[in-house]
Amino acid sequence: MHNRVMNASFGIVDLLKVFGFDERLKTKLIRHQDKRYEIATLARDGWFELYQSLQARPVFNGCEQLVSFVGDGSSRARFIGVYKMLGHGPASKSLVPTECPYKEWEKSKHHYVLKKCTQYADLEHRVVFDWGPGALAWHQKLKNKPIVELFPKGRLLEPFTDYLDFWLSFDQLVQLVAASDAHRDWKTNLSAVAGVYLILAQTTGKQYVGSAYGLGGFWSRWSQYAATQHGENVKLKALLKEDSAYPKAFRFSILHVLPKTTAPEEVIRRESLYKLKLGARATGLNVN
Repeated sequence: MHNRVMNASFGIVDLLKVFGFDERLKTKLIRHQDKRYEIATLARDGWFELYQSLQARPVFNGCEQLVSFVGDGSSRARFIGVYKMLGHGPASKSLVPTECPYKEWEKSKHHYVLKKCTQYADLEHRVVFDWGPGALAWHQKLKNKPIVELFPKGRLLEPFTDYLDFWLSFDQLVQLVAASDAHRDWKTNLSAVAGVYLILAQTTGKQYVGSAYGLGGFWSRWSQYAATQHGENVKLKALLKEDSAYPKAFRFSILHVLPKTTAPEEVIRRESLYKLKLGARATGLNVN
């Protein structure tokens, strides 16, 4: 289980200094939370560092290093890494690779050459502090803000909040199951209930509606997808034969939550109702 840091005087700078951080350098704290992009997706797909390096305004001018975080929707910030500033110049269209899906970045005005410092890798995605009331101010001068949480190694997802408040990619699901000890809040909550779930294939818009019941609830059922990619679903198996990379497009979410004591027949009845509502049999990935 994650640890809550009890000594409020121990701050982010104190922790980074243990790993060699030089607070004498001109530094900014950066909290990335952008309504246009999901930062976790940018990081997963390898576009985060380009995203950070291209800016519309000269917000990083004069900096010698950045300490980067991702916001979690409130005022919290989770550590991503420390970046040394190697240079700054005008941005150009050529900096955005042709395969980059974010063509709007070609209009950026400023380009910062940043190098990630490897000595902080053990802290990435684990250290959380409270950014404070100025959440809209996404870049600030270096401050020794108090750490509020330190998650176990392997932690990648934000704390579990609500059954209807997330949308997991297949990669995130695999990471969640593989590092279950670091995500005990997710495992506990997903194991505690039964219900109906949705798998969306983002590339085609097709949907699969399924149900989870029994002792392991959603956790047990989704663990099967993490292990097999198809969860023994006939149409998903067929898609995998055509394109082994297809699971990268899957997104997992919960449609309806029921007590784990609910009879399987009742869970399946609710599942059938959602299949009808969403047309999952006629146009989706459901066979029955």
